Amino acid sequence: MANVLIRNLDDAILRQLKAAAKAHGRSLQAEIHEVLRMASARQVAETRRLSNQWLHRLGGSRQTDSAALIRADRDTR
Repeated sequence: MANVLIRNLDDAILRQLKAAAKAHGRSLQAEIHEVLRMASARQVAETRRLSNQWLHRLGGSRQTDSAALIRADRDTR
């Protein structure tokens, strides 16, 4: 697994993280892991939501059979 060093973290943010860790009964490291996991999950969900929104705007989930397109292109030669 990777290690991450966070430089110049605001003291107020560190205090908030420590307080949250204490309130949740876990270490500061475990709290930071959870914060990052939740942020990542939200980002994935938001990306999925935006993708679905654009797909809907573009006319649904119609997909083209690439093999059929290749055959059609070969037939024109």
